[in-house]
Amino acid sequence: MIELSENAALIIVDMQKAIEAPYWAAVGPRNNPQAERILRDLLTRWRASGRPVVIVRHDSREDASAFRPDTATHAFLDGLEPLPGDIVIGKCTNSAFIATDLAEILKKHGITDVFFAGVKTNNSVEATVRMSGNLGLRSFLIEDCCFTFAMRDYAGVIRSAQEVHDMALANMAGEYCQIVTAQELIFPSERQN
Repeated sequence: MIELSENAALIIVDMQKAIEAPYWAAVGPRNNPQAERILRDLLTRWRASGRPVVIVRHDSREDASAFRPDTATHAFLDGLEPLPGDIVIGKCTNSAFIATDLAEILKKHGITDVFFAGVKTNNSVEATVRMSGNLGLRSFLIEDCCFTFAMRDYAGVIRSAQEVHDMALANMAGEYCQIVTAQELIFPSERQN
């Protein structure tokens, strides 16, 4: 179990309707089908605690991307939209720290612990978590609030979404972050005496 400090922020990466575009599952289905539900529940608890919520939005510049700002799929997934008081960061690269003021915002708020959720585990989530670790933030990846899709590896072998997810977790674990589940997170107000 991990008790959250007062200096903790939740960072949600790219949870937009674009991730529901059929081309993502062209090689095979996603993993963690319950990720959005678990994240919505965690987000409710997080907001109730008064800790900062950062919602990262991908603003693609690619013509064929469902993440382009001029598309309906650029919108946030239902129940994961920002609310007043949330911090919204727009990015156009994989990492939410590149060409944004995310690092400065976290510093301004005195944030030392960051908890990540979002998509795709092996893409923007991994890029952002790695940078967070490199910046010296105490970083945690909430693995059941992330998902990805099946894909072909470099040799052309199809890897299931769970395999891709697990390999991304292995890449990050220890060196860049601690892997946790939403159930392991304890808010001080929820602590059993």
